Amino acid sequence: MKHGKLAIVAVGGNSLVKDERRKSLRHQYMVVKETSRHIADMIEAGWDMAIGHGNGPQLGFTLRRSEVSFRAEGVPAFPMDICLAQTQAEVGYALQQNLQNELFKRGIQKQVATVLAQTLVEEDDPAFRLPPTKPIGSFMKEEEARQLAGQWGWNVMEDAGRGWRRVVPSPFPKKILEIETIRTLINAGVVTITAGGGGIPVIDGGDGQYTGVNGAVDKDYAASLLAQELKADLFVVSTAVEKVAINFGRHNQKWFDRMTLSEAKKYLAQGVHFAKGSMAPKVHAIVWYLENGGREAVITNPENIGNALKRTTGTWFVHDNAKIFSMPKNIAANKAALKKSINKRQAALLVE
Repeated sequence: MKHGKLAIVAVGGNSLVKDERRKSLRHQYMVVKETSRHIADMIEAGWDMAIGHGNGPQLGFTLRRSEVSFRAEGVPAFPMDICLAQTQAEVGYALQQNLQNELFKRGIQKQVATVLAQTLVEEDDPAFRLPPTKPIGSFMKEEEARQLAGQWGWNVMEDAGRGWRRVVPSPFPKKILEIETIRTLINAGVVTITAGGGGIPVIDGGDGQYTGVNGAVDKDYAASLLAQELKADLFVVSTAVEKVAINFGRHNQKWFDRMTLSEAKKYLAQGVHFAKGSMAPKVHAIVWYLENGGREAVITNPENIGNALKRTTGTWFVHDNAKIFSMPKNIAANKAALKKSINKRQAALLVE
């Protein structure tokens, strides 16, 4: 059984690549080692935990290696769902081993396990029809990005003022298929790393047979869903910044120590404060969590997780009786049309 309060921690994939000149697997491993120390502080403080992680850079690297190998040597290219599985294992391994080592040094008798997760999405999710929005891979200059787009058939876009990146479809998560396995591990006190990169997106053909699809679920939405399903006491979104700001980069920039649910919804609705490929899905994910039974959430960077739990930094998101959350327009499916197009098993997942 669980021994303490449960936290879901979502670690950003970009936060594992702190320097564009140092992004090898060994460099990423060392960054994960540092992040694991901060996560271990939470475990030592008595938190039970499930950890999700991003894989945007890692997925881009894996796809690129596959494409280059195919062009250069004729090595069969990997589809995106296989690349997602590889990056779940890659980052999961680094987190698992570093956490095991750190807990051992502290004399903490706690098991760590990684669960490869599949995330159910709708076959007719608008993300598969609309222009792709999920950034993956390295940051590039516009000229390089457009050149590679022409060479490889990529879709590219500018990412939150940080450079240009490749983008892929990002369907909305409906269910994490391994949720009962994850729940069993959590209840046994196992620190569980899962739903990496949002989980591998799959669709249900209606006959109980799942199939992987070409896309990448946002890890913050998947972690939010995980937090809801497990009734977590706290949702921690670890990213590259210490706090959340509105009017970011402008003369009237304002940092927040505390943001109410209604404030978060207001700033999201204004559509100018949070970048679509970075901060917006994080705030959306927290709003979704809070409005579906979640207690509180915080956004901060890995090195400040401990300080955030002491309430000395980070941006804390709290209730104030705000009204029901609505999905972002670009991912929300029409419910009536959805019921006609999906099978009974999928329809049962809809919340009436």
